[in-house]
Amino acid sequence: MKRTQLACLFLMLMQAAAAQSAVGTRDVRDLSVRWAEYYATIYRVPVELVEAIIDEESSWNTFAVSSKGAVGLMQLMPETALRFGVKNRFRLDENIRGGVAYLAWLIQKFNGDLRLVTAAYYVGETPILSRNLEYSSPDVQGYVSRVARRYRARRRQKSTVESAERRGQEAEHEHP
Repeated sequence: MKRTQLACLFLMLMQAAAAQSAVGTRDVRDLSVRWAEYYATIYRVPVELVEAIIDEESSWNTFAVSSKGAVGLMQLMPETALRFGVKNRFRLDENIRGGVAYLAWLIQKFNGDLRLVTAAYYVGETPILSRNLEYSSPDVQGYVSRVARRYRARRRQKSTVESAERRGQEAEHEHP
């Protein structure tokens, strides 16, 4: 690993330890966003997808537990956590890393088709591999639709912010 990456990882781990023991939920939310950005970059997964999945899965509730046993921000099932080396599904950094690693694996498996990736994240890859989006559950279709809507909204927002920043930089370089 490059020295810069190690330094970033060390800083993130220090912040994680501090924030996970912090009382304020705002600190935990900010840290969660940073972990999502960090692992999205490391695994080359669109950060907007990671954030849209977290929105839908847990609404950014670190301690969310589903009736089926999924846990944490990215709602990792025990088998998925084990598969991607997550020892503590409630630990913020591990949960996000495991979820993003799974998304990266799904992106490769489904040749970048984010609809299939999203569906597989929700129900597992086996039913989606066998039937693609013909998987007949309205629940899956609704999930994919909601995540896609959130993903597109985040992409638009990011594009708008980047355009505004570019315009601001161009204005700084203009001569009076």
